[in-house]
Amino acid sequence: MGLLILLVVIVAIVLYFVVLYNGLVTARNGYKNAFAQIDVQLTRRHDLIPNLVETARGYLAHERQTLEAVVSARNAAVSGLAGAKANPGDPAAMQQLAGSENMLTQTLGKLFALQEAYPDLKANQTMMQLSEELTSTENRVAFARQAYNDSVLGYNNRREVFPASIVSRQFGFTAAEPLAIESPAVREVPKVSFT
Repeated sequence: MGLLILLVVIVAIVLYFVVLYNGLVTARNGYKNAFAQIDVQLTRRHDLIPNLVETARGYLAHERQTLEAVVSARNAAVSGLAGAKANPGDPAAMQQLAGSENMLTQTLGKLFALQEAYPDLKANQTMMQLSEELTSTENRVAFARQAYNDSVLGYNNRREVFPASIVSRQFGFTAAEPLAIESPAVREVPKVSFT
């Protein structure tokens, strides 16, 4: 009888640790899925920018440096996204992505500021449509980033609490990095005004 009780206790403990492990795997898959949504929205954002630059190019011929800065920042952001997509949650990859996206947002802000000085560009229907799509995409990125950060928080909490912390250390569940933007000014969606 004592052997049976011991066997039941051992099976219960093993099952408990299996449940903890499966919970960690589920949480990790959750934040990776949430990052996939960021990937979709940032890719959409990156795809809009060449059309925006091409539309502005005809009007801003002597503002070539600004247009080149936007293209360069976009390319850096695409590279940052590729690195983060390869390893969502990796601290270095997430910091590189955040930095490149911050730079892209800043250069886009400069482009939109220049647009104010060119009434023909400001009134261009294609430019208005692209700017509206970009603003909409910025909102989607913000929502996707919040969902990702919530998933990362849930995963990190799950892997750090006892006794799951034992399982997470034993099986290599490393901490995931949220996607953070350092400057509060950068957190705002670029303001686009055609009036």
